[in-house]
Amino acid sequence: MTGSFPRPGAEPFTERTPRVVAARKLTRRAERDKTGRFLAEGANAVEAALADGTVYELFVTSRASAQHADLLDAARAAGFGVSPITDRAADGLSETVTPQGIVAVCALLDRPLEEAVTPAARLVVVLVDVADPGNAGTVIRVADAAGADAVVLAGDTVDPHNGKCVRAAAGSLFHLPIARVRDVPAALSACSAAGLRTFAAHGYADAELDRVDLAAPTAWVFGNEAHGLPADVLDRTDLAVRIPLYGRAESLNLATAAAVCVYTSAMAARR
Repeated sequence: MTGSFPRPGAEPFTERTPRVVAARKLTRRAERDKTGRFLAEGANAVEAALADGTVYELFVTSRASAQHADLLDAARAAGFGVSPITDRAADGLSETVTPQGIVAVCALLDRPLEEAVTPAARLVVVLVDVADPGNAGTVIRVADAAGADAVVLAGDTVDPHNGKCVRAAAGSLFHLPIARVRDVPAALSACSAAGLRTFAAHGYADAELDRVDLAAPTAWVFGNEAHGLPADVLDRTDLAVRIPLYGRAESLNLATAAAVCVYTSAMAARR
């Protein structure tokens, strides 16, 4: 996706420039859903977005332009529009205390469930009713690092295009298929139909992670940070599995538990 280059010597866009105003609205989910666009902030996310070809426009401050000159040169050479902005405009496009000064306007990344979860998949991660965007983004990053084939966000799980989720994913959002579906049973059925065994991460399960055969194609299912997976979802999975705790900690947080489970599956499949 390409855009026009700024004129040489053109003044940077300010927080009142219509294109900046339009981009700032993308910090709201309703506007993202309406326009089919979202913001990716930071060099890692922008580089991944450019490689994926999903960028409409790139905004950059003078400071960030100097810091990421090679990245911007590559973006211009590939035909992507790069627009200079003021620091104040960058503040409005960022949801962080210390904006990085480089933000891309990108196309939403959702894939249909049947395209994300296919019979070729060996490892899929399903998030059910996960509320914290930082957790969701971290799990997407873990799934990417472990070589997972897709991530499915089911039920009331947070929007993966949320700014905090995008930052936590650190570019991984662009590396593997992401599907969103309200119907949790449909998500689990799609995994089963693709030949995946569905394992539910559950702190009170009888089966322990180190005693389960994880070599077969697997879909790991993780629940809400506070409430875990509801009984009806547990009943629909093939097996509930818990991570054994050898110390005095009561539990592991969602992102840590997901990292342990997903990596255990990834390593088992490669033996």
